[in-house]
Amino acid sequence: MKLGVQGLNAKATLSPAVTRRLARRAEELGYSSWWAGEHVVLPSPRTPDSPMDPKDPILDPLVHLSYVAAVTEKIELGTGIVILPQRNPMVLAKQVASLDLLSGGRLLLGIGAGYLEPEMTAVGVPMSERGGRTDEYLDAMTALWTSEAPAFRGRYVAFEKIDAHPRPVRPGGPRIVVGGHSPAAFRRAVTRGHGWFGNGTHDDLVACLAGLGRAAAEVDRPARLGRLEITFMQVNPVTVDADAARRYADLGVDRLVVYPLPIEDPDDVIRFLEQHADLPR
Repeated sequence: MKLGVQGLNAKATLSPAVTRRLARRAEELGYSSWWAGEHVVLPSPRTPDSPMDPKDPILDPLVHLSYVAAVTEKIELGTGIVILPQRNPMVLAKQVASLDLLSGGRLLLGIGAGYLEPEMTAVGVPMSERGGRTDEYLDAMTALWTSEAPAFRGRYVAFEKIDAHPRPVRPGGPRIVVGGHSPAAFRRAVTRGHGWFGNGTHDDLVACLAGLGRAAAEVDRPARLGRLEITFMQVNPVTVDADAARRYADLGVDRLVVYPLPIEDPDDVIRFLEQHADLPR
């Protein structure tokens, strides 16, 4: 089981100097992946389902990860997650390929369908379309990254007689990690993802693994995707002890991601990273 860290593109950790310090320290400590979340806008005033206060700063994940790529050498760079239906898939495909190339193929593209209605409305995406757009955008980007003569025709995206280079470092495009806890997200992970990203408690993970199993029995998984990798982040409590880490490893978790909340003091984050660096794997 590998170890990752999430959320350090926000609040007290987003300055260049702090990002350099934390990213290099995480790499020194043996963390294998660094994940950055996304919210383009947040409801103001804050709503019960919003994960952040609207005045909490959060950097765009791809811009942030470009900086982290420049100050590190080997740690994988994950979007955890990009809210895919809010993005133009052709523009995002170019940004992803560019970052993947500049980082030496280290990008993990974590995506999700989103859930905050005010955010969706602000960027012009109807909530009712978010699932369909997510699936179609993934298919369209994959066609652009992998086809010799890229073409795609769907409800939301259509193109032909175009091309885009550079392509991502991996011939099949970057590894896609699908986030979400719904039956639709589980099916999306099985049919379109190299991996799945979830969060919550140990019991939440058990339930999600069962949901992924049901999805695998309902839909076909393309052989090109290989085995579905499991990435999980414990959020209650945020501190992970050795026994919990062993339980996650026993459940088959490939990446355990820690989240150093409340992210209000960089020194506290360093201590959190050092405390968790020796978890059983």
